Amino acid sequence: MFRDAMSDVLRSHTPNPRRFRSRLLASLVASTVAGGCLLAAPVARADDTGVIRPDTQIQQLPNFVHLVKQVKPAVVSITARIKDADTGEDGGPGGMPGGFPFPFPFQMMPQQAHRTVEARGSGFVISPDGYVVTNNHVVKGATKVTVTLDDGTALPAKIVGRDSKTDIALLKVSPSGKLRFIELGDSDKVEPGEWVVAVGNPYGLGGTVTAGIVSARGRDIGDGPYDSFIQVDAPINRGNSGGPLFTQDGKVVGVNTAILSPSGGSIGIGFAIPSDTVKNIVDQLEKTGHVTRGYLGVTAQAITPSMASALGMKPSASGAPATGALVASVSAGSPAEKAGLKAGDVVTDLNGQPVDTPHTLAVKVATIVPGTKATLSYLRNNKPQTATVVISTLGKGGTADGTVGDTAHDADKGPKLGVTLAPLTPDLRQQLGLEESVRGVVVSDVQPGSSAEQAGIHAGDVIQAVGEVPVENPRATVSAIRQALQTNHSVLLRVVRNGQSVFVAVSPNSDDADSASQDDDDQQEIN
Repeated sequence: MFRDAMSDVLRSHTPNPRRFRSRLLASLVASTVAGGCLLAAPVARADDTGVIRPDTQIQQLPNFVHLVKQVKPAVVSITARIKDADTGEDGGPGGMPGGFPFPFPFQMMPQQAHRTVEARGSGFVISPDGYVVTNNHVVKGATKVTVTLDDGTALPAKIVGRDSKTDIALLKVSPSGKLRFIELGDSDKVEPGEWVVAVGNPYGLGGTVTAGIVSARGRDIGDGPYDSFIQVDAPINRGNSGGPLFTQDGKVVGVNTAILSPSGGSIGIGFAIPSDTVKNIVDQLEKTGHVTRGYLGVTAQAITPSMASALGMKPSASGAPATGALVASVSAGSPAEKAGLKAGDVVTDLNGQPVDTPHTLAVKVATIVPGTKATLSYLRNNKPQTATVVISTLGKGGTADGTVGDTAHDADKGPKLGVTLAPLTPDLRQQLGLEESVRGVVVSDVQPGSSAEQAGIHAGDVIQAVGEVPVENPRATVSAIRQALQTNHSVLLRVVRNGQSVFVAVSPNSDDADSASQDDDDQQEIN
């Protein structure tokens, strides 16, 4: 009957009942969604062009009330009395290293009579007997630390240990009874787009809750050698330092430690130390009061497109550029040397986890317990290799003249590099401060505007190898470069500069200049 009555109404009041019925149905659907019902979107269809058409669903925003009620009792406020001289690096006007003008710590309130300041940060309880995690920069240089629980109870705290490289500190309080505490989760499972909640003490306002999503993982902000932060857009401000970052299961996946802001307030770019890093550091601080890191013994470089071309590495199936950590040098007696790694190898995997940059390799190695065996996957001459390495403990840590450019004498046409080479004589070795063990040829001049100059080759560099081929005189170097250019578009040179071994990839220009010229064994121009 309703359908018949509706049809009558449509016929009597609209000139086009079918069009009106469609509009009415759309209005009813919109009203239903607004009323709280969830409607699934149609299944996505893909065409031959590869355009992604997501199959999305309308979802309600999550409600964090129950989560906050359960975890908030374990979040604490921290007050540290710090000598005025110690505040410049972490908490004073200078801000945090790495280009972050106002990273947080907290509000500073000068105490002129004693030349001290009060640094206010955040933390959280991780055990019923009173262990508390916070940031190193919250308590660095502190003469007195006080932990204030969620119920207002203030307890004196002892600094068990600090680690400046990861900005983690472990405190201990002595409560009258067992404390409520929270667990560290698995930060490796956190994905961009996931909802997270930050709880802390911004601007001295204890117990403040903010929410947002994970923006990115593995962020290196240049603050420390082992940066691998979780980036979030949850509002984080000064005083949130050391506070926990929760996922919806109530586990801590990060410790809020820095913000990127020109004004000092949140602009939606905050950084948290991953809980997997925190676990490793806290366990060591609790046991020994200090941190021991794994050591492999290599100096590595990122793979640039030119280096990938010189090494013969091809892009992935999806077209992404080749990645890895190019071994520039191997320390004598190191685990890497014992495992057979050599300069020129490209590390691509450590213990089943991909290595895309030297920084990734350093972070992963540092987290391995010394004495533990690890499996390395690497490329040598572009062929896959594997090695088992036992990670150890990281410790404390006159010139011949010549002409260049277009005056080359050979008639062969080809690409040019634009360098002049000279043998490594005793006088040159002394001038450059090189040890007797260093072998190679000296770059005596670099042609302005040449591909060698663009690649960063400098006069005084010592070329030790062309690709995998060691060289000890200019003529051999020219021959090796010519050979390399027959198979690759770039030339990979192993160079000693300021006592450090590095790789430089040179992509020569193809024009009518000569490929190389040679006057004698004492002087070579590689044009």
